[in-house]
Amino acid sequence: MKPPSDLKILDVIYKLYYDEFQSFTQEPDVQNGRVGKIHVPIDCKMIARELGVDSDIVFGRLYYHLEERYGYKREGGSRVVFFSLGVGVDRHCVNFPLLASVLAGLQEENSKFQWATVLSAIALLISIVVPLV
Repeated sequence: MKPPSDLKILDVIYKLYYDEFQSFTQEPDVQNGRVGKIHVPIDCKMIARELGVDSDIVFGRLYYHLEERYGYKREGGSRVVFFSLGVGVDRHCVNFPLLASVLAGLQEENSKFQWATVLSAIALLISIVVPLV
């Protein structure tokens, strides 16, 4: 079985958790179920079921690969995490706005690749058909 791409994992997380991210409010009388808006707790087992893989694959990609690739330090020394084991009482949290930015970049990159492939295929087809005419 082929492992899911970063694009596919992030796309599934975005679709499953966007409503939860967006519905967070700062109003004191509303229970949000999490510490803050930016860090959204996720369920690696549910995401893995959606992708048809083991949950440790999803966790490993987030914790060992994507956090290393997209988490960063600011000039002042503070760290911006992509994926955290915990934020307050919440476990396995993604920085949702950062995830959305990374996802948009991967989608754009994928779109460029697909267009280049289609244009190359068309050019190849033309180069085969024109001499026959």
